[in-house]
Amino acid sequence: MDPDAKERLAVVLIESRNPLNIGAAARAMSNFGFFDLRLVRPYEVAFQEAVSAVGASEILKNARVFDDLAGAVADCSLVVGATGLGHRVFEHPLHRLERAGRLLRGHLRSARAAILFGSEKFGLSNTDISRCHWLLHIPTRAEHDSMNLGQAVAVTLYELHRSPAAARRLPGAASLATEAEIERLAGLAEQVLSLCGYSDFEREKSARNKTLRLLHRLRLNSRDAAILSGMLRQILWKLSRPDNG
Repeated sequence: MDPDAKERLAVVLIESRNPLNIGAAARAMSNFGFFDLRLVRPYEVAFQEAVSAVGASEILKNARVFDDLAGAVADCSLVVGATGLGHRVFEHPLHRLERAGRLLRGHLRSARAAILFGSEKFGLSNTDISRCHWLLHIPTRAEHDSMNLGQAVAVTLYELHRSPAAARRLPGAASLATEAEIERLAGLAEQVLSLCGYSDFEREKSARNKTLRLLHRLRLNSRDAAILSGMLRQILWKLSRPDNG
């Protein structure tokens, strides 16, 4: 998600009671690049004592406090409530976090949205839910579906922040071994195996290709290729000594 889209998301905490949770929510926002924190009727002492927001003091400093939820979400065209399943029957559409994340990312490309998190004691009230377009829930085991407020904020924002495409890219791709390094490593492996009596290189024209394919699948970086080359050279030197037997 790009920074502009993240700026369009408001994290709304309703009647938060624990300063540690407020601080943890602010820290999670800072971790994942979301900065618009809004609080509805927070316990004043809890808000003032929210000291656990390591590295997120600016988010708390700039947080806006509202007397009612309507004012907190007035500028948002999508309002989503985060809730556990429990035994409640919801009339709103209810999406697992994975699908909710996709829907939110799509909306945030061009418009503002808010995610509501209820109080630690009661969660979202029916009145709070009436302000929502739909609801999201974090999949947990049925026997314990209520999450800590700070953790719920962190998990939800991570889902919005994460990038499957980036995860598929190999970190440090620029340091991968070059074709020349792979070729040298394959040549050394061939020499060592031939000295050990491995005859496939003599019998099969495709044996060298098999070695190259194996080395490519390993996705070696340059440093590891150099280490392996050094090991093979040492083995080759030892096998080539006249007194080796």
